[in-house]
Amino acid sequence: MKKQLEHPAHDDVQPRLRRIAGQIQGVQRMIEQRKYCCDILTQIQAARSALRAVELKILEKHMTHCVNSALVSQSPADATEKVAELLEILKRRC
Repeated sequence: MKKQLEHPAHDDVQPRLRRIAGQIQGVQRMIEQRKYCCDILTQIQAARSALRAVELKILEKHMTHCVNSALVSQSPADATEKVAELLEILKRRC
């Protein structure tokens, strides 16, 4: 039977996600108030950048916890599976 890995907690990104949600609500308000297009675009870029930072934080934790655990497990199948998962995610970005 394959041992199920415990997933790492991501509680540390919750404040960032709440801030991003606030940014998105701010963009909605800007659109409702018919603010200047470039100002709206600037806020969207800021939210996208903040979300990218959260993405990288979670990716880092995945690499140091999940992928590392698969590699040290001495199971080539587990390691191959984790690498394949990451490659699939990266392919979707391109």
